[in-house]
Parts: sequence; C-alpha cells; structure tokens
Amino acid sequence: MEEYIKEALQQQFIHPSTSPTASSFFFVGKKDGGLRPCIDYRTLNEHTVKLPYPLPLVPATLEELHGARIFSKLDLRSAYNLVRIREGDEWKTAFITPSGHYTYQVMPYGLSNSPSVFQGFMNKVFRVFLHKFVIVYIDDILIYSRNLAEHCHHITQVLHQLRKHHLYLKLKKCEFHLPTVQFLGYILSADGIQMDQGKVRSICD
Repeated sequence: MEEYIKEALQQQFIHPSTSPTASSFFFVGKKDGGLRPCIDYRTLNEHTVKLPYPLPLVPATLEELHGARIFSKLDLRSAYNLVRIREGDEWKTAFITPSGHYTYQVMPYGLSNSPSVFQGFMNKVFRVFLHKFVIVYIDDILIYSRNLAEHCHHITQVLHQLRKHHLYLKLKKCEFHLPTVQFLGYILSADGIQMDQGKVRSICD
C-alpha cells in the first residue's frame, strides 16, 4: 500500500486531502497476479446520479465480425486513471489509509459511473473506426480484418490514434495477428464465434 501511495503521489494521481469524507482503501486481485487499488465508494455511489451512457451489448457488437479472419487484441495501461476528475469534485473521492488521507485527481476504480464515463471517452477516441474494424469495451480493444495486409493498416491507424491521445498499452496483455482470439468470454475466429469453454466450465462447476 505504501508503495502504491508513493507512486500515485509522484504521478499526481492523488493529493493529500482535507476532505470531510473518507472511504476505505483496499486491493483486489487481478487475473495476471497483480493487485488493483479499489475504494469502498458504496456510500458515495448511493448518492450519485447514474450516468445513462450505455456499455456495448457484447453479442450484438460481435455480429460486426462477419468476414473477419485475423484479429489483434489491445489492453490499455492505467485505464480509468486516464480521465481527470472534474475540478471541484475531487473531495468526494477521498480515501483513508494507515499512512494518511488522500483524494484522487483522476477517476478511480469503484465509482458507479466510471465504466460509462470511460466507455464514452473511448468511443470518442475511436469513433471513426467503430463498426468498421474496431470494437471497444471499456479498456479492451479488438481490431479485426479480412486479411493480413488490411490488418497491418488497421493496427497502424489504431496505434496512431492512441499516440495522438497520449494513451499507452500494457504490452504483455496485447496479442497481434491471430487467427483465433479470446475476447470478452468468447472465442473469435474465421469460423465464427463460440463461448469460451473455460468460462462455461466455471459456471457449471
């Protein structure tokens, strides 16, 4: 925890706080074995006006893949922390740790509107590519194409757009030029779309 606080202060993601509120701070495990910082914002979320911006309906979105034969999957680094909290609202994000009291300057995990806000941000960044060769679900990006030459061009366009908006990828979670890819609980290939049997097995067990 001390290491996270020190790094977040250096990045100016958080500042020392004098807010009259404080939520508890903890970590949740990630699939890659790392830890994700999370704040218990249940009380704040109860008093938050919910943003109606929709997340994509995954089965309907995957219908766009008809004819695609090659795929790449990208994962953004820091994700929610790329969005600035509206000036003047920082005090609402206050959290407490054994080492002190802090507020976020960027959007943290745990806010009820974070997924919708970030989806809207990503849709704005990739609007010209959506429904053509890109699917975005929060911080997961799928690039799909009919052949390798086309796919290389699509990847170049996406990477250029990421650079333009100062967005960075988590390279170890990215996969390029695949005939088959796992994405949002599905297995995608030129043969069609199938449920990820690992996910199905987890539910059955």
